[in-house]
Amino acid sequence: MQFKASFSSGDRPLVPWYVRLIVRTLAVFLTAYLVPGVEVDGFTTAIWVAVVLGVLNATVKPLLILLTLPLTLFTMGIFLLVINGIVVVLADRWIDGFALRDFTAAVVMSVVVSALSAVMERLQRPKPPVSLRP
Repeated sequence: MQFKASFSSGDRPLVPWYVRLIVRTLAVFLTAYLVPGVEVDGFTTAIWVAVVLGVLNATVKPLLILLTLPLTLFTMGIFLLVINGIVVVLADRWIDGFALRDFTAAVVMSVVVSALSAVMERLQRPKPPVSLRP
């Protein structure tokens, strides 16, 4: 009998934390290249940005969502973009070598990093075996 600890849907395994960190670091680095107003000094800084964004998304972001729930519901979820921008601005304040021109750059960065991370993680996940039986 084999036991699998998995929180993912189906039989697809979870991506290891270090792979997710590398993917998010590459997303931060690529975002700094693509989005005007976002500057990252080097790859080490991008790693720190990815780590700090992960910590802030796990701790501060749920609290902000809870505190602004009526506004988020009133705007049908659009206010979550503002919350994501606030989280990126907090990371900007904590990390030397990471700079944002304005709040719009923070919101755009949060959207681009999320999209790039989702695409890169989706591409590197193993595909489940295809069954031809009904």
